Amino acid sequence: MIDLQIPTLKTERLILRGPEERDFENVADFFADKDRSWGFGGPMNRNEAWRWFASMIGHWVLHDYGFWTVETHDGQPVGFVGIWGPEGWPEPELGWVMFAGSEGKGFAREAAEEARRYAYEVLGFDTLSSNIFPGNDRSIALAERLGAHYERSYQNVSHGTELVYRHPSPDQLSEVGA
Repeated sequence: MIDLQIPTLKTERLILRGPEERDFENVADFFADKDRSWGFGGPMNRNEAWRWFASMIGHWVLHDYGFWTVETHDGQPVGFVGIWGPEGWPEPELGWVMFAGSEGKGFAREAAEEARRYAYEVLGFDTLSSNIFPGNDRSIALAERLGAHYERSYQNVSHGTELVYRHPSPDQLSEVGA
């Protein structure tokens, strides 16, 4: 068995940990819901969701970064957040998904800020973007709360037109004390 050694990150309210098989039901439920998953390439049937889930784990093997499962300190999974850079994408992106019932509580922002910190301080990234489907107003609002700004549109090899939101660089974040 491959030992991925995915780091565990902690925030005031959350734990970002490596994905485990027990997380799949939440992922399958998310992708089965067309109203929730359309902004993340869904909906997907259970088999397609499994393949996406397995690729999420494989991404850690190939890149030493990927999506973490986000859970509260009492062990309740609330979503997944992380850094994603599949073949054909212009650069790695910071992405997020919250499971049903977990939105509107600040979990996505808290987890995304921690993942971004990790990307900058541990991985040495000097920039990050978030690719967002046009019309995904909640993700656009979160990107803007994180300090990102609209940079351009591009044609994603898998999803068609996406909006690129550029996150502040590590230097820009340190200037504002974030």
